[in-house]
Amino acid sequence: MYRAGIVTLSDKGAAGEREDVSGAVIREILEKSGFEVISYRLLADEGEALKEELIRLSDKVECDLVLTTGGTGFSPRDVTPEATLAVADRNAPGISEAIRAYSMTVTKRAMLSRGASVIRGATLIINLPGSPKAVRESLEYILDPLFHGLEILSGRGGECARADIQQSHGKSFI
Repeated sequence: MYRAGIVTLSDKGAAGEREDVSGAVIREILEKSGFEVISYRLLADEGEALKEELIRLSDKVECDLVLTTGGTGFSPRDVTPEATLAVADRNAPGISEAIRAYSMTVTKRAMLSRGASVIRGATLIINLPGSPKAVRESLEYILDPLFHGLEILSGRGGECARADIQQSHGKSFI
């Protein structure tokens, strides 16, 4: 079972003016998929506070996966990608690129998402959009390949080649 943390970035949510529906959607999907959600926080759109939380979840709590929601747009207060990149050891851009590419099949506004995906130590951190609908679509789209990525990152798996590819041309390489 993988351990996950969820961070919602919302000034209105942190002030108690808006319910955190997106974070709840993430929690629902993760728990149905077998993740143990060990941290769920709602923060204002503040870069320093988010950096501190991402570091805490990665280094102290030792989450395998941290998902953020919100703060990935064009507003001057949308600083989630910058805070995420600031705590990264390594970049994992393909995840966010896949989310945007898939989301473009739903809405052309997906090109406006600035979400990032990074690795800090043994933790994968992914910025998801802020709307509950976009969170659900994005997370459900990337979830299956994420399990493989987490296996490799955590050292629980090491075989990257798929069995169906390894058996091509009548030869088995397993």
